[in-house]
Amino acid sequence: MSDAEGPSKASSLKPCPICGKPAQEKWKPFCSKRCADVDLNRWLTGRYAVPASEDDDEAERISGEGDREA
Repeated sequence: MSDAEGPSKASSLKPCPICGKPAQEKWKPFCSKRCADVDLNRWLTGRYAVPASEDDDEAERISGEGDREA
């Protein structure tokens, strides 16, 4: 039964988001260490960023000021 589960599990992995090759379980969701490192470099250099709105920053500033007054 493990043979039947293996191929279906491998085929259920999405392609590597960097190069499009089939993902490998060891480097999931990537196909290799190289693609994982490329993705990490993109995060570290600021190519990828999580969007934030000014309203979020203002809410944090206001809540921070309230804590200081107390």
